[in-house]
Amino acid sequence: MAKMPHGMSRYDVFLKECLHNSGMSGPPLPQVFGYLMDRNELTGNLDLQSIVDAFDDLVESMRVCKVEDGPAEAGQTFFGQFVDHDITLDATSSIGTHTDPATIRNVRTPNLDLDCVYGDGPEATPHLYSPDQEGFLLFGRKDNPNDLARNCKGRALIGDPRNDENVLVSQIQGAFIKLHNILMSKVESDPCLRADIEGCAEGGVRADVWSNMIPEGLERFEKVRRFIRLHYQWLVLHDLLPAFVDQACIDAALKTDPFGSDAPLMPAEFSVAAYRFGHATVQPTYAISAKQPKVKLFDMAGFGPRSSAWDMDMPLFFGDGAQRALPVGPNMADSLFALPPNIVNKELTWGNVTIPVERARKLGLRNILRDRSAIQVRSGQQVARFLGLPELAPPKELADAHISKTPLWFYCLQEAGECGQGKLTGVGGTIVASVFARLLKLDMESVYHIHDFKPWHGFGEKRFSMAALMTYVDENLESIEYPEKLYCGPAHLADEASGPTSIAAE
Repeated sequence: MAKMPHGMSRYDVFLKECLHNSGMSGPPLPQVFGYLMDRNELTGNLDLQSIVDAFDDLVESMRVCKVEDGPAEAGQTFFGQFVDHDITLDATSSIGTHTDPATIRNVRTPNLDLDCVYGDGPEATPHLYSPDQEGFLLFGRKDNPNDLARNCKGRALIGDPRNDENVLVSQIQGAFIKLHNILMSKVESDPCLRADIEGCAEGGVRADVWSNMIPEGLERFEKVRRFIRLHYQWLVLHDLLPAFVDQACIDAALKTDPFGSDAPLMPAEFSVAAYRFGHATVQPTYAISAKQPKVKLFDMAGFGPRSSAWDMDMPLFFGDGAQRALPVGPNMADSLFALPPNIVNKELTWGNVTIPVERARKLGLRNILRDRSAIQVRSGQQVARFLGLPELAPPKELADAHISKTPLWFYCLQEAGECGQGKLTGVGGTIVASVFARLLKLDMESVYHIHDFKPWHGFGEKRFSMAALMTYVDENLESIEYPEKLYCGPAHLADEASGPTSIAAE
């Protein structure tokens, strides 16, 4: 499969520009990107080389070769990545170009709205939709009906291109597309289902929206989309967050915002530090299917057509019998200490310090340097003090170098390991829970504001979960009307992956 680097991302560069530049001068705008607390510039007498050496020692202390299972299903790591992509990028922004902060007024407010699946809908993003079946999303290719729809170069036709960056998040994207097409098909022939979807979709929305504001012919599409959005938001709140965040932090954030009503929607402390907890939950290898050997993490790269040999057995990623994610904590799999050359292939510089490529390939060090050299958020101890929480002592590797303030990303992991039983708690749990609570509260049509919302019984009698959603999709694929009409992409592409059977497992 084709490869694409995913190091210091366009989003990181954009965030840095928004935080540090003067491009936001002018008429006041609703704050999307910003700090929860003041920017935290470097102070003290230590030279940069000594600081980098101490940070590298700290990251090396995280390295583990023998990993342990945590409480969350393995698939939740990648569902978290999918959700991150849903809230941290405007899909209409230019790709691969410098973004002027002065144009931030054109950036869509982050929402849990699945625009990474739907784009801006059939009228504004018609390339994502079937020209023959109104309101259906393109999906599949002749060679692999379970792959994403693709253009002639093999690039995925989806609302956010990042959701094709590995075969795992790609298939979570695919599952939501399949779900949409299943419900679009079944709602026409099943009056009970149609009544259920309409009843759910109409909750929390003024009646005149459906009669006066929906384009002609798109009412079925809009009701199915809203039905899926509400269930997706419910999953984020009741399945994803509890998998990784202390429930007490979630409950507290839903009651009151600890950072105030004027806090930014997408704070730097969240995107640069706290929500990067997912890196610590990544396993070095995964079983894609029961019939295949385990596959190394970086052999599952995406951004290209996928053969059927890569099709995931979803019960291996979601449900009681699924593989597990690593616990959230101050440990990381050894494979993340040597990012492959297609991701990192050059040295870094920080002031007058050159960081050789061997160090630059350590994901943990990159996370800490992104914080301290570019974005400069407050330390974990400073945020704890602001929140009135007990402060953790800096780890030995920093204390020995006379560094008393722990970078926020590591501090969140340290809290999880020492106090959270493998989940974010304290500072980390509060930041992550409050951001999602804020997004849901500010969206007046979100599931948060539908107080009697209950997940659809058709997803199963047990608690609604990603496992239940994936099971429903797998069991109802044959319900999609004329699926071959939704295929898009050449039948054969030269760089198509042969599948995990050709990959040496660890």
